Amino acid sequence: MLVLSRKKDQSLMIGNDIELTIIDIQGDQVKIGLKAPKNVSIYRKELYLEIQEENKKAAATDIIELDSILKK
Repeated sequence: MLVLSRKKDQSLMIGNDIELTIIDIQGDQVKIGLKAPKNVSIYRKELYLEIQEENKKAAATDIIELDSILKK
C-alpha cells in the first residue's frame, strides 16, 4: 500500500484521469472529492464488498436454478 500525506485542498492523481482532492479535515474525519471519468465506478469499500457478496449469492442462485431446469 502506498501511503501519502496531503493537506486540505491538495490533490493526487491516479493514472491520467482520476484526481483525488482533500476537501476538508475535521478531527478524525477527512472529506475527499474524486474526479473520474463516468465509466469508472466509485464506491465506499463497505458498500463495494456488500455488492460483491450479493453478486456471489445471485450467481449461486442462478446456477442452482439452471441445474434444476436441466434436470427436468
